[in-house]
Amino acid sequence: METERRVLVVEDERTIAEAVAARLRAEGFVVEVAGDGPSAVAAARRTPPDVIVLDVMLPGFDGLEVCRRIQAERPVPILMLTARDDETDLLVGLAVGADDYMVKPFSMRELAARVHALLRRAQKGQETRDDKILRFGDLEINQSERRVLRGGVEAHLTPTEFDLLVHLAAHPRTVLPRERLLADVWGWADASGTRTVDSHIKGLRRKLGSDLIRTVHGVGYALEVRK
Repeated sequence: METERRVLVVEDERTIAEAVAARLRAEGFVVEVAGDGPSAVAAARRTPPDVIVLDVMLPGFDGLEVCRRIQAERPVPILMLTARDDETDLLVGLAVGADDYMVKPFSMRELAARVHALLRRAQKGQETRDDKILRFGDLEINQSERRVLRGGVEAHLTPTEFDLLVHLAAHPRTVLPRERLLADVWGWADASGTRTVDSHIKGLRRKLGSDLIRTVHGVGYALEVRK
């Protein structure tokens, strides 16, 4: 029997919270709803979810702080919801451990698809993890420990940043289109989220240096390999 998958929905707008919860329950998930920051952190501690749908604007403390606190205790896939298509907010959210984001208003169909994709990626990461260490110049990627060193200094990557870096490292010097990265890393079948790729690339460059990943404008990205 397949283990029930649990989703924690954190949203202070009751109508949105109820609609999201209803759709996810229809998809077969067990859903718990929290309406503010403190209750969200408490709920995640009480019954650890498999994925979290998290609004940025919350009473108590905001979704960024919720994400930071939960990820510090136990890594879990997080889909953030934001009312503003503000790149600064999105980058901060990704930096504190969010894996994906959606801008309101959004379709319930797409939200459900994103949740399924996050769970597939988490499962795939557990199944394919091995002891292989990838080295490119002063860059070292330890796949079994999910640790990355650059010049001997550890870089603290989010789960998605790590998966994206490993995928680029598996195809060194090869330019990978954004659409392919969305399909292979995020598990998305459409190309509507290319800004998600761009935001995570910015995060990798901020943590590992701007010289590591090359942009091919209008196409995608490639991992630079230096001797």
